[in-house]
Amino acid sequence: MPNPRLAARYAKALLDLAVEKGQLDAVYKDMLMLHELIRSNKELANVLKSPVINSEKKDKILNAIRAGQVSEITTTFNKMLVAKNREEYVGEIIHAFVNQYKAYKGIQTVKLTTAIPVSEEVKKTIIDKISAEKNLKHIELITAVNEDLIGGFVLEIGDELLDSSIAYELKSIRKQYQNNDFVYRIR
Repeated sequence: MPNPRLAARYAKALLDLAVEKGQLDAVYKDMLMLHELIRSNKELANVLKSPVINSEKKDKILNAIRAGQVSEITTTFNKMLVAKNREEYVGEIIHAFVNQYKAYKGIQTVKLTTAIPVSEEVKKTIIDKISAEKNLKHIELITAVNEDLIGGFVLEIGDELLDSSIAYELKSIRKQYQNNDFVYRIR
């Protein structure tokens, strides 16, 4: 069962510790690696969430996976999670940590969805335009391709959505015709 408050508290504690020790970027890389590992390996995620498997076995599994690959802070943090029976929330804690890291560093995630892949030049132009208009210094651009857009793009900046796709325009025109917006209404 998801527990965002718990995840946020543990992520904040890890972030504060990493900042205090001067190892924030190393811990961030560890979290990204662990996130990818858990995301790509559903069996590992199921083992961590399983109430049948005891904490010692989970700790041994995590030690075997991360041996020599993560920093001491991350290793200690993961051991503490297992000791407190919070290992089932590792994925949520990682997600919360990544969000808090980006907020701490002032990194804004922007998602660009287009009908066809865009070039690096177009990506740079979009980042420059967003930086200038929104006064953002650090932008992380995530691109996706959705052929259903037909053309144009969809841009998501935080909770803002700019839909300039052909599919959106066609839906808008269809809605106008269905509402008879082009026919004068006589009462």
